[in-house]
Amino acid sequence: MKKTVIIAEAGVNHNGSITLAKKLIDVASKAKVDYVKFQSFKSNLVLSKYTPKAEYQKKSTPKNISALEMGQKLELSVKKHLILKKYCKKKNVKYLTTFHDIKTLKTYKQFNLDYIKIGSGDINNLPYLEEVSKIKKKIILSTGLSNLKDISNAIKIFLKNRVKKKNIILLHCNSAYPTPLEDANLNVLNNLKKKFNLQIGFSDHTEGIIASLAAVSMGAKFIEKHFTLNKRLPGPDHKASINPKELIEMVTLIRKIEKLKGRYIKKPTKSELKNIKVVRKSIVAIKDIKIGERFNRHNIFIKRPSTGMSPMLFKKLLGKKSRKTYQVDQQIKEKI
Repeated sequence: MKKTVIIAEAGVNHNGSITLAKKLIDVASKAKVDYVKFQSFKSNLVLSKYTPKAEYQKKSTPKNISALEMGQKLELSVKKHLILKKYCKKKNVKYLTTFHDIKTLKTYKQFNLDYIKIGSGDINNLPYLEEVSKIKKKIILSTGLSNLKDISNAIKIFLKNRVKKKNIILLHCNSAYPTPLEDANLNVLNNLKKKFNLQIGFSDHTEGIIASLAAVSMGAKFIEKHFTLNKRLPGPDHKASINPKELIEMVTLIRKIEKLKGRYIKKPTKSELKNIKVVRKSIVAIKDIKIGERFNRHNIFIKRPSTGMSPMLFKKLLGKKSRKTYQVDQQIKEKI
């Protein structure tokens, strides 16, 4: 069984500092995630000067700083992203980024990425989706703020532009930071799988790690989770992120859940087979039985261990003449 792909979302929790970004990579590496992901963008290509801040951003950033100014403080140049990618390799964790505009998307060749990640805000961005389709890489599409029609339209664009269906991954997502537990709606995972027959994952914006763990148990093959060095750091996403200790715990428990899920085949496992003789039962005498005496419900019964005749033969044995003498609790051994 393939293991769950765990993406530790550093996002913009570096606060524009490459030093802080490297510390986030250190944490991701220690937690043994598969990928650490950042955000690549030019603020003036993503945000107009009239763009308001989201409600959660208003609560976590100074009032006198606009959304555009906030974005500019959180930008990292392509050069810095390449430095981070190199540092990821040193730390034995894979680098990933979400491109938020077509100009930065066109720098993808410099990064040799395994996936092109599309954020929820671009699920209905036709020109952007078409540009992504040209790249011919595996696509991870977050589906926050969308309905089934939005998702279907995006998939149609990919398929029209010759993206192979097997290379499309859908992440169920709720774009509230943090997402209330009652809005996580993890049953959507099953709905997406049934509707689109694609690989399914979960981009988790709830507080804590329980939603990610539940999603894995429900079949999510990808988990994306924001993390930070400290939830009290200034910036828009720290409060809705998990801390290093929680990230380590999440990865550890996901790997345990994978073991718990195991395989689809139902048969006795090696670990339990040693108990089968003790736990299952056989047909035994509950009274002394003489040769020629007929077996009936008053002289035979079912007891452990299972080293004698199977209880499934009980009815076939009734009325037959005993070929041997049996004492109480002795296992019946007759030919049927």
